[in-house]
Parts: sequence; C-alpha cells; structure tokens
Amino acid sequence: MLDLPLIVEPEELEAVLGQPGLLVVDLSRQSTHAQFHLPGAVFLEYASIIRPQPPAMGMLPDSAHLERVLSAIGIGPDSHVVAYDDEGGGKAARLLFTLDVMGHTRYSLLNGGLHAWANEGHTLGKQIVQPQAARFEARPDPAPLADKAYILERLGSPDLALVDTRNDQEYSGARRFAQKAGHIPGAVHWEWTQSMDMNRNLRLKPAEQLRAGLAALGVTTDREAVVYCQTHHRAAHTYITLKALGFPRVKGYPGAWSEWGNSPDTPVE
Repeated sequence: MLDLPLIVEPEELEAVLGQPGLLVVDLSRQSTHAQFHLPGAVFLEYASIIRPQPPAMGMLPDSAHLERVLSAIGIGPDSHVVAYDDEGGGKAARLLFTLDVMGHTRYSLLNGGLHAWANEGHTLGKQIVQPQAARFEARPDPAPLADKAYILERLGSPDLALVDTRNDQEYSGARRFAQKAGHIPGAVHWEWTQSMDMNRNLRLKPAEQLRAGLAALGVTTDREAVVYCQTHHRAAHTYITLKALGFPRVKGYPGAWSEWGNSPDTPVE
C-alpha cells in the first residue's frame, strides 16, 4: 500500500503517479480541469459533496449519497486519495474532511495544489480520464464533526478553541451574510489564507510559523479546536492544516455561520 504523508509535495506525488491504489482527485473548476490537470486525475464537482439546507448551505450529504458519489469516481476501501484544486486547497480539503467523517482515512492534500504543480513544471495532462467505479462503503465517524448543539454546550469551556476562518469584515460583523453579524462568542480569528505562503505557490507555511501564529491566539494542541467559516469550505482547509500540525482533537462545523448566524437561539459576539 502507498504510504504518503497527509501533506504531499508535488515531487513526492509525481514519483508515485500511476501506482495501484492511488487516486488523484481534482476539485478545480470544470473549465480548468478540461484545459489541464494532473496526469490520471479524475474530476469531482464540489457541489456533489455538500448539501445546501437553507439557510445552512454547506451541510454534509447523507451517507448513501456520498457512497454513490465517491464510488462513482473510483474510491474503494484501499484507495489512497490525493486531492487538489485550483484555489489553494479549500475544496480539496473539504473532500478530505468528508472522507474523515465517512471513516476513510487514507488521504493526502497536494501542497499548493494546481498552482504548485503547474508553476513548478510538473507534467500536465489534457486527456479527460473516465473514472473506474469502485465500492465506497461509509463507516461514519462522528469524531470530526461539531454541530450547533455541541458548540452551544461547550461555549466558554477553557478546553475549547473556536477558530473563525472567515475574513476580517465577516468576523467583525462589518459584512453580514446571515441575519446576524459577528462571530461565535470566544472564537479567535484566523483567516484561512493565513496558512498559505503566497510566495511558494499557495503551499502551507512552515509548521513552526503556523504553530507560533496559532499559539498566539490560544490555539494549542492541548485544547480541542473547532473550526468554522460560512459554509465549511474555507474552514476545511484549516481543519486539514491543524491535523497536519499534529492537533489531536480537531472538529469541523459544517453548519458554520450560515446556520449559526441565522438561528434564533445562538449568541453572537
């Protein structure tokens, strides 16, 4: 079986392309995928792995739906999935979070995604790959999930580190995309792009730098981290970042601000 790290570098991935058990999944825009993609990569439409349930627009689909979608692109029990996209990893990370919740932990995020791969001269393919269907069996694991009730119950706990990954204006309430503006009480602000090195093709910044920045906000490995944004797209990137940094307890909140900010029973700061 392939043994790839959670964050895989382009050169590491290129060395194992085509090996049995490896499935590279592209969550870029379809127009981008049609132009060029990693050799052998299959395309996955991002909308197929989320379930809009207005006002909450980024909920998880049910297990049966995800089994159909993930089987169709060729994810089987022994597949090692490497996901990437053309935006720095948010959509790709949401797939990996979804796999986590479905009990499939053989996965990696391509560091820098398509930006790093293409800009650094790695081979690109143009031929559209037709996926070979497999049999994905969901074994749901609630550990990666936080819902509204869980957060309400844990609010104020010294063991909880709530991380809001939206932009400054969303966090402060200057821009409102729900009935309420602001953030969950006690949440610290870590915009998801803070994890990215813009000078290294959107790779993650060095681990020491990320740990120091998070620790300055009180986000440390001895606390449970719960990450959220508007629809658990941006926050999924931070979820994978924290896992890569060795945080033992990380949860994502798919309801996110689109649920919290539209609920009559939620406090807001």
